Amino acid sequence: MQDTHISLAHGNGGRFMRELIDEVFARHLLNPDLDTQEDAVRLALDDSELLFTTDGFTVQPLEFPGGDIGSLAVHGTTNDLAVAGGLPKYLSLNAFIEEGLAIEQLDRLVRSLARTAAATGVEIVAGDTKVLRRGEGGGLYLATTGIGVRLPGPALGMQAIRAGDQLLVSGPVGDHGIAVMLAREQFGLRGDVRSDAASVLPLTSAALEFDGLRFMRDPTRGGLATVCHEVCHATGLDIRLSQPQIPLRDTVQSVCEMLGYDPLFLACEGRVVVVVSASDAPALLDCWQALPEGEGAAIIGSLATGEGRLVLATELGGQRILEELEDDPLPRIC
Repeated sequence: MQDTHISLAHGNGGRFMRELIDEVFARHLLNPDLDTQEDAVRLALDDSELLFTTDGFTVQPLEFPGGDIGSLAVHGTTNDLAVAGGLPKYLSLNAFIEEGLAIEQLDRLVRSLARTAAATGVEIVAGDTKVLRRGEGGGLYLATTGIGVRLPGPALGMQAIRAGDQLLVSGPVGDHGIAVMLAREQFGLRGDVRSDAASVLPLTSAALEFDGLRFMRDPTRGGLATVCHEVCHATGLDIRLSQPQIPLRDTVQSVCEMLGYDPLFLACEGRVVVVVSASDAPALLDCWQALPEGEGAAIIGSLATGEGRLVLATELGGQRILEELEDDPLPRIC
């Protein structure tokens, strides 16, 4: 990392963020006894295996079609536990409130957070509140910590991935990123795209029933392509995606074409990407498609020996290499 100052690109989930974590945070704080490549770390306690994760939320606007910063904080944190193979149990909540935020809006956002926590089956058990001077925040920032317990199932991790495995995604990608952008009414655009923000626990619980399950991740910052790049870096395998098989809403595709965005790099907040053995992939797909949360699920690619590249087979029959995200594709969306 040769940058001398932090830029927004250091928080977008791409190469700059990976280098920042590796060369600053991991260099000083890495614990060699823990697997920190996953969304939630496993902690042994007596006879149980706990999962522990933490997250922060700075979305603008605070409310958008399909969700708000309160529901997003619950879904984002509990989904990290779910894709690590866990059952979310407890959350802590830190609220950083900017001077001038309307108390009525704050009450509405906290009420949404409470409803989402109850629906997801988690309890808010600790918290803290800070008020920032006017101009020092985006109205409201939230930071959360989540604790869950490991559910029965196969051992998950990038070390379990093998050449020949297949990739599935649980539904259309890019909805959240486009919904938030349209809610800002930037570029003179409006639309009816709703965020996909939701609990992925029904999807992950179902996937854990398959012995061939290798890895799960929710494609938030940096989207589907960034998850794939993480797998490529960790395994040295190529990922070959089939563009015609990747589920994508027409409205999302249209906005991306108008503004020059790649939907594969846009955030999702209610989707799961899994790597699973080729023998189990069709059955897992059928299982997901039978669930309301997985109606749009699809097998989108496979892993092969190679040079750690992400290759997209296009609708026209060609191929192109998808490079890692570098510039920030959108203003902050999580």
